[in-house]
Amino acid sequence: MMSERITLLVVDDNAMLRTGLRYTIQAELDIQIVGEASNGSEARDRFRELRPDVVSMDYRMPKEDGVTACRKIVDEFPEAKVLLLSICEGEEDIWNAWNAGAKGYLPKDDAVGQIAAAIRSLAAGQHYFPPGIADKLELRKGQSSLTPREMEVLQLIVRGCSNKEIMEALTLSSGTVRMHVSNMIDKLGVADRTQAAIAAVKRGIVHLD
Repeated sequence: MMSERITLLVVDDNAMLRTGLRYTIQAELDIQIVGEASNGSEARDRFRELRPDVVSMDYRMPKEDGVTACRKIVDEFPEAKVLLLSICEGEEDIWNAWNAGAKGYLPKDDAVGQIAAAIRSLAAGQHYFPPGIADKLELRKGQSSLTPREMEVLQLIVRGCSNKEIMEALTLSSGTVRMHVSNMIDKLGVADRTQAAIAAVKRGIVHLD
């Protein structure tokens, strides 16, 4: 049951961003930050300890990322309400968050103006996916997922590898590589491997770190 004030756990590996979020939330009289964490593993421990109404979690963190932590928290506590914040707005990023059990997804650029509303929505048992994010999620729901092997092939294509280099890297035959490339192109709805590489980065399927 939700307390009189909405209790919030803030998770981000960047201390300055946690501080900025703390200042933003201080102006909201109905929301109280009860704890902070700097990675996903720490977030899970803090959740068990504090049982907050809502968790605001960074998508990408060292040690354990936000999606992995979200999935583990929701698996252990199905009632958990996790809001993922990210600099990425690719449909695959949003889809991964949804599949992990996140109840909301908010671009970090919009966090200052929308996070209080997002927290209140989640605390009330609702989802919070802003219109642009919701559109991308619906688009992704209608697409087929790549297999693990197709993902490996796509990652190598994004790195600029030829079919021969993919064969050597993954110990596959020429025909098998061609089959995976063809299937991957069909699933992504693109014309060739170059467009596949562009789509992979744009949609958040592959990240260039």
